[in-house]
Amino acid sequence: MTTDLKATEQTVNEIISKLAELKKEIKKVIVGQEETIDQLLITFLAGGHGLLEGVPGLAKTLMIRTLSEAIDLKFRRIQFTPDLMPSDIIGTEILEEDHSTGKRFFKFNQGPIFANILLADEINRTSPKTQSALLEAMQEFAVTYGGMTYPLEKPFFILATQNPIEQAGTFPLPEAQLDRFLLYIKVNYPTAEEERSVLESTTSSRNVVIKKILDGSKILQAQALVREVHINPDLIDLVNRLVRATRPGENSDNYVKEWVRWGAGPRAGQAMILTAKARALLQGRFAVTQDDIRHVAFPVLRHRILMNFKAEAEGVTPDQVTEKLFQIVLSTPANRI
Repeated sequence: MTTDLKATEQTVNEIISKLAELKKEIKKVIVGQEETIDQLLITFLAGGHGLLEGVPGLAKTLMIRTLSEAIDLKFRRIQFTPDLMPSDIIGTEILEEDHSTGKRFFKFNQGPIFANILLADEINRTSPKTQSALLEAMQEFAVTYGGMTYPLEKPFFILATQNPIEQAGTFPLPEAQLDRFLLYIKVNYPTAEEERSVLESTTSSRNVVIKKILDGSKILQAQALVREVHINPDLIDLVNRLVRATRPGENSDNYVKEWVRWGAGPRAGQAMILTAKARALLQGRFAVTQDDIRHVAFPVLRHRILMNFKAEAEGVTPDQVTEKLFQIVLSTPANRI
């Protein structure tokens, strides 16, 4: 038993060390954006998909590309445009000929989705039909074409970027597809000091070399380790109460009824616990704290809470609702929610 514990401890320490190295490599290129980088790494550790939103020029694509360079996995990038078709993502059948027999046959030619890390750049620039081509891959880790199902190699991540919906020429992602993203990551403007560093580093002749830190087997090992991270039953209860509190039909608080049209489903609770465990491991701990849950609650819930027209008109956001609900849930006895 002692030998098993020592082996587990050694594995945990090795993974934590590798994660610190991975973050260090990313920061060679990306200045600041500490929280965004952490949320990207949490997405990887939890084995889910991430959606990054921010105005153009905030290094969303560069951040994902740098992360992929530091990981020894197959990486593909798709630039989403209004004329992109589902077959451009999934692949298509092509007619081939067997030169020895002269017989012709159809062969499935795999599309760029058959990678370990797929960057779906500006995903809201393409039509809903093409967006939906990613749904099966995101949920089932497989692709169906012509009645045949083709499994995707694990680990498999879709990291999508999008510009704010308010900009022209965009197609908002439907709620069902948004729910497949583990985290909805907001990328904000850099501070004045960070922006000055960006200006200095990107206009010089400095050449940065990114080292490979992790491979596929190590990532799968880390994902398995995340699920072993301890979480207290009281914190599971906190997550359960918080998610249920987002639903106007089940919530006795008038605040939610005033602003929220539709609350989060059970997948939100699963995502919150899993990402809280991933954050704990990223922080070098093997147990979840309330602070872990607070940090992941916002990117977990902001795309799973549907605001009503009044909230949209008055600028009330899902993040504001989440912050308020945290206060309500923490100050309300468990039997009241």
